[in-house]
Amino acid sequence: MCCLIVLLGLGLPRIALVIAWLLNPSFVEAPFANILVPIFGFIFLPFTTLSYAWAYTFPGGPWSGGGVIVILIAVLLDLGTYGGGAAKGRS
Repeated sequence: MCCLIVLLGLGLPRIALVIAWLLNPSFVEAPFANILVPIFGFIFLPFTTLSYAWAYTFPGGPWSGGGVIVILIAVLLDLGTYGGGAAKGRS
């Protein structure tokens, strides 16, 4: 089951975020102060929201070495999806 969520997260991060939220609500709700942050993350930065929730489970938290790397990669993926769409729209 865990591998399925990881594969969905790589291809369809919004669906993976909803599935993770339905299967284990504390996974998504615990890292964030209020419910609006994951909702806005679902809309605008799904990779980053999913990776921050995952990095929150790391022993040092999201600001440990591994957590920062995971979050930075997710931010780059989110920016790449938006940048790729903008570049494709111009041509």
